[in-house]
Formats: sequence, structure tokens, C-alpha cells
Amino acid sequence: MIQRIQSVWLLLAALCCLSLFFFDVYHANVMVNGVATTQYIRVNDHYPSLLIALVITAMPAAAIFMYKIRKRQKAIAIFSIVAIVGFIAMTLSRVTNFNTDNPTATDASYWIGAVLPAVAIIFLIMAIRGINKDEKLVKSLDRLR
Repeated sequence: MIQRIQSVWLLLAALCCLSLFFFDVYHANVMVNGVATTQYIRVNDHYPSLLIALVITAMPAAAIFMYKIRKRQKAIAIFSIVAIVGFIAMTLSRVTNFNTDNPTATDASYWIGAVLPAVAIIFLIMAIRGINKDEKLVKSLDRLR
């Protein structure tokens, strides 16, 4: 049923991934022609990041409505984790390239957009645990028949 606990975890994971579009991933103060400016790394500024962020947002949201097919729901959650790990790797690569290209970058730090994918992974793991519990419950009920 849709009101299972894994639906809540999948919704929270989708919301974490959706909020990537609104929060910055990385900030750095950079000297450009003698003027200090703040540059940001955002998901919306990089086309591959944007596409992967759309995919990792849509998959948990779609998995919520696949409550009748628990195996597929679990497979989508696992694939979402793999896609989020790929997104994190690509983001780290972008930050490394940014720091290499801007040696004058000072006061650089990660922002909330860098933490949200890791939180989404935690929510997806909890959803997978809920799906496994449902699967166990259904199997135990089948034995009683």
C-alpha cells in the first residue's frame, strides 16, 4: 500500500534530491582582475549535473507508486543509490577542476547542496529496509495459507 513507511523514506529522498536545484553545492571567493568575487558551483549551471539530478529526483518519486511490485521498487531504489553515488563523484570532480582552474580561490567551502545527496542515500537505504520487511511479511502470510 502507498501508506507504508518506505513511501515516506522514498518521498524524503526525492525531496532531498529536488532541493539540489535550489541550494548551491560549493562557494569560493576568487580574485578576478583584482576584484574579489564569489563564484558558485550549482547543479543548474552544468548540463550533465542537471540531467543526473533530474533522474535521481524522478526515480524515488516514481518508486513510491510502485508499491504493488516490491521487487521493482527495491531495484529502483538501489539504482537511485548508484546514480547518486555517480552524481557525488561528478560533483567532486567539478569542485576539483574548479579549484585547479582558480588557484586564487580563498574561503572556499561546501554548502548544503553537497550534503543532500548523502542524506538521500540514507533515506533510500531506510526505504530498502522497509521494502524488505514488507517482503518478509508477505512471505510469512503466504505460508499461513
